[in-house]
Amino acid sequence: MRVAIVLNTSWNIYNFRQGLVKSILAEGHQVIAIAPRDDYSEHLIALGCEYYPVKLENKGSNPLRDLGYMHQLYRIYKKVNPDVVLQFTIKPNIYGTLAAFPLRKLVVNNVCGLGTVFLHDTLTAKIARMLYKFSFRLPKRVFFQNEDDRNLFLEKRLIREKATDLVPGSGIPLHLFTPRPFQRNHPFTFLMVARLLYDKGLREYIEAIRICQAQGIQARFCLLGSLESDKRLGISCELLQKWVAEGLIEYLGTTDDVPSVLAKADCVVLPSYREGTPRALLEAASMAKPLITTDIAGCRQTVEDGCNGFLCEVKNGPDLAQKMLKMYHLDDASLKRMGEASRQKVEAEFDEQIVIKKYLSILRSYEVLKRRRVGKVPPKNPQLMPV
Repeated sequence: MRVAIVLNTSWNIYNFRQGLVKSILAEGHQVIAIAPRDDYSEHLIALGCEYYPVKLENKGSNPLRDLGYMHQLYRIYKKVNPDVVLQFTIKPNIYGTLAAFPLRKLVVNNVCGLGTVFLHDTLTAKIARMLYKFSFRLPKRVFFQNEDDRNLFLEKRLIREKATDLVPGSGIPLHLFTPRPFQRNHPFTFLMVARLLYDKGLREYIEAIRICQAQGIQARFCLLGSLESDKRLGISCELLQKWVAEGLIEYLGTTDDVPSVLAKADCVVLPSYREGTPRALLEAASMAKPLITTDIAGCRQTVEDGCNGFLCEVKNGPDLAQKMLKMYHLDDASLKRMGEASRQKVEAEFDEQIVIKKYLSILRSYEVLKRRRVGKVPPKNPQLMPV
């Protein structure tokens, strides 16, 4: 079969869906990667994908450009004729579904996170919610990364319940994020890994750091992630430099070698306002790092409070500081146990193979159905009913 994978960046496909791509190829299918061109587009071709570039404005909602993106997808789907279209992130989910519908393609969407769509009441958010309601009645299956997001879509009647399913985020390739021998850093090192968006909890992280420093603790407070081009959503370069100059944070920039940065942290912090399932926390947990994150949709499923980390209140810097101080004062044995519990949780609940098996199950079911339609297989087996 021909399977299209559609995302908002080639980087995203290569870094977060590479395992899925390899598994689909190993099953003997062809993979068509569709995403804007970037430094990772050639890597997708090297993996064995057919690659088709598109132009996509990831931020905001410009009706003409969004319609142009939908038309690009329609033309590509018509040209390459995929049997199944796997789509991820907001705009591919919405506009890819609308593009595939007149061509009668089987569509499987993945809601990787709601971003600002349900956090704010802007015109862009309202348009996105309206488009979700219209387009999400069409896919054969929609995967959600946490129960809260699925329930929200059901409550707002944006989707049919029988079309929904859950996956544990994008899943973690456990062999790439492996624990190193335990060693406590001196000074103790906190690390936040996130795009530099306010909704990731940056204000609260800085407020908590000020409180911790006022307590006189000896710790490093690090930040890894890219600056956001839209200054309405992310901090400015000037503000970042101000925090660095004040001695509040050490800004580590960006890297393609996240495991080496995680290995040097004692605790990973993410005080986000809402997530699908935060990849940064799963990668950290896979490397046996204790976590501190907010008790909100998407984040809370990564932490068993008091076992592999601590949950804090959303938008509450002092409460975050309290949890960071609590982590700082753990003895070595307790800190090590928390890290080991993180790794165990990821192995049991967030292994990439759990996600891949769900996708391969859909492809196999559809392949059986397709072959049956042309008379190449015996009458249907109830266990192989299409999803």
